[in-house]
Amino acid sequence: MIKEEIHELRDNGTSIILSTHRMEQVEEICEYLVMIHQGKNVLDGSVKDVKERFKEHKFRICYEGDLPEGMTFGNVQPLVSEPGEVIIQVEEDKDSNNFLERLIRAGVFIRSFEEILPTINEIFIQVVGEEPAAQ
Repeated sequence: MIKEEIHELRDNGTSIILSTHRMEQVEEICEYLVMIHQGKNVLDGSVKDVKERFKEHKFRICYEGDLPEGMTFGNVQPLVSEPGEVIIQVEEDKDSNNFLERLIRAGVFIRSFEEILPTINEIFIQVVGEEPAAQ
């Protein structure tokens, strides 16, 4: 109910300051964040831009069938591979679409292809080196 009220106020042009240690609330409710650690601003920006800045170029590919025998990953690092799903990490300057195209040309039916962005909690830990304090 509170979340709905916050969204309604926001939609009517009201600025709201929310102080929380629960990073999932930041992702659900906030458009802009300021991370403060030990009294110092350590990170700020729109939630979308912050997540984009800290992305690790990871992608989840869900597919039907089997990956072709002996398929090489080239510049792509497979992080998790199990039947029907592979999580890959590509070099920053490489195009993930090339790998996806190779799978399609090999006859693999792609069910979904998504970029995995870090959570605000993961970013907080990366920036300050510790879990946020429980509230």
